[in-house]
Amino acid sequence: MRTRSIVLAAVAAMSLAACSSGSSGGAYGGGGSTSTSTGTSGAATVATADVGDLGTVLVDGTGRTLYLFESDTGTTSTCTGGCAGTWPALVTDGTATADAGADSGMLGTTTRDDGTTQVTYDGHPLYLYSGDSTAGDANGQGIGGVWFAVTAKGAPAKAASGTSSSSSGGGYGYP
Repeated sequence: MRTRSIVLAAVAAMSLAACSSGSSGGAYGGGGSTSTSTGTSGAATVATADVGDLGTVLVDGTGRTLYLFESDTGTTSTCTGGCAGTWPALVTDGTATADAGADSGMLGTTTRDDGTTQVTYDGHPLYLYSGDSTAGDANGQGIGGVWFAVTAKGAPAKAASGTSSSSSGGGYGYP
């Protein structure tokens, strides 16, 4: 368990470092013209799932938690370069679809600097977190005070108990 705590702390520290190393745009990304995106080929699916203390939040088609970045400006992603390596965009090759509790009227898209199409929800670009390895993980919750899982209403999720929400991370490595 101690090793897991140390690993999670290291991942969180690297995430903050990666997202603060943009050539401009301040902390947590921005400025670079290169981005790394992820997603399955074809149309992305956005659904909801119960994720630990967070309750019901948005997930992708494989059940991985989706996040918003409070430093984004409207539908424009400011997470590029090294930040996008840690926080890959949820991208789509077609129209994103809502499933299981997600509101199709809140889904949209935005074009990233690299030309890929990123899925948005209630105007927020959506991201995955590289530190989440399985469905139900929420290890990115609260990192830097700007990364949050997204509720079905499009708001940042807050843990019911006021603690970290990772179903397996135990809350280690968060500021």
